[in-house]
Amino acid sequence: MNSMVCRRRGLLLAAVGAAFAGVVPGAITPALADDPAVAPIQRLTDGLLQIMKQGNATPFPQRYASLNPVIDQVFDLPLILRESVGPTWDTLPADQQKMLQEAFERYTVSSYVNSFDSYNGQQFIVSPSTRAVGNDQVVRTEIIPRSGEKHVLDYVMRNSNGGWKVVDVLADGSVSRVAVQRSDFRRLLAKGGAPALAESLRTKSAALSG
Repeated sequence: MNSMVCRRRGLLLAAVGAAFAGVVPGAITPALADDPAVAPIQRLTDGLLQIMKQGNATPFPQRYASLNPVIDQVFDLPLILRESVGPTWDTLPADQQKMLQEAFERYTVSSYVNSFDSYNGQQFIVSPSTRAVGNDQVVRTEIIPRSGEKHVLDYVMRNSNGGWKVVDVLADGSVSRVAVQRSDFRRLLAKGGAPALAESLRTKSAALSG
């Protein structure tokens, strides 16, 4: 598998949260709206821009530490994990749930840090308006490289406990990160339960961190 394909899959499953091979977001547009569902995505792009400008010259753990609190604030990682695992989640002991939560957070943040690792003038444009999907709101972003095709990421936002957080990411407007994870996670759970899934996430995180 070539590097472009690997990078595409990593971003789709990340983290986070979520771009495509060879396309790294760059210059961030100013805040364009007061919509509370848009504000978290603006925080995310600001955080990504910071680690991109640091680049590989800054050690991975330092960039990870910088982005980790941003991911925690912007994404509802516990909900994303529960929906990816499915009904099995409620049957897992508390210690296994905690184990998976820690491994999943590490994997999500590592995916973003690994994928957004350089800056050379691309644009990441956050739409000032949202569209409603049931009780959720969708925030569209466009990733525009200096040359080549742009890509679209739709962040599905849900208002929980008085704040809007990401609960899914749609790559190019249609490919659901949660749906892709659900297929992978449930296959691993069927083979070896929570320990197998946690070990897979840890292995991927280690590879992403170099």
